Amino acid sequence: MPSINLRQVEAFRAVMLTGGMTAAAELLGVTQPAVSRLVREFEVSSGLSLFERRGNQITPTPAAATLLAEVERSFAGLSRIADLAQAIRTQAAGSLRIAVLPALASGTLPRFLGQFLRDRPQVHASVLGMPSHLVVEAVAAGQAEFGYAAGPLERPGFLVDPIPSAAVVALPKGHRLESHPIIQPQDLANERLIGIASGTLFRSRIDTALAGINCSTLIETPLTYTACVLVAEGAGVSIVDPFSAGEFTDRGVVVRPFEPWIESGIVQLRLRQRLPTPLAQSFMEAFATYLSGSAVRHTGPQ
Repeated sequence: MPSINLRQVEAFRAVMLTGGMTAAAELLGVTQPAVSRLVREFEVSSGLSLFERRGNQITPTPAAATLLAEVERSFAGLSRIADLAQAIRTQAAGSLRIAVLPALASGTLPRFLGQFLRDRPQVHASVLGMPSHLVVEAVAAGQAEFGYAAGPLERPGFLVDPIPSAAVVALPKGHRLESHPIIQPQDLANERLIGIASGTLFRSRIDTALAGINCSTLIETPLTYTACVLVAEGAGVSIVDPFSAGEFTDRGVVVRPFEPWIESGIVQLRLRQRLPTPLAQSFMEAFATYLSGSAVRHTGPQ
């Protein structure tokens, strides 16, 4: 018995919906003989008598009515597939798997992601917050499509795009330096500094900038977010990235620019051989722009 093909099923469905071969031909945009041929082939392939023919009149058999119900379910499935394909093309559906360091995972990235998803209700997103070295491993292992880590970063097989930003000074509200529009190293003399744990490039940049300045570092933490919590509680001042500091501007922390420039930027990374989906590409481009603007907003007078 010949196999059933989709074109035969389409012809059968069109005849059932329109009530005749001629109308079905108009619906499908083919000739009436072509529809008649496809319907007869469908009857042969299915082994069923689907229509009673009296001259130019056709009447569906009970078998045709029963078969139509299943055909309609199948076409509904095809319609859903077509709708999903359209949604993916227009970036209304799909998935985002993002690995991100704590400085962004604590607020900046989820806030932007929420805005990004408002008009994309069918997009599934997962955000993996983790230290920068694990961000790299998550992307390498395919657990995340792309990620954000502390820079600089050089690793074979990765495309790495820097997103520069200047470090800022986080002060407890009411601190004597709150009136300074810009804070310089000498302004921090005799201050209690909450340090970012040693051994990182960011910490070495801070130490270089503060060389010769008499300030005490009695509290250290690897997380700039934790440093900002301590600042909010009045434990001292800290030099941090603007994204962590920006989460505390209404929580007892004042943020001021620091000179000289200390790079505290983020890098965006993905595997070189794995092309991003259009949805991921749109997110990465929009988020990079958002980060640049966010860094500027968080360094102005509060």
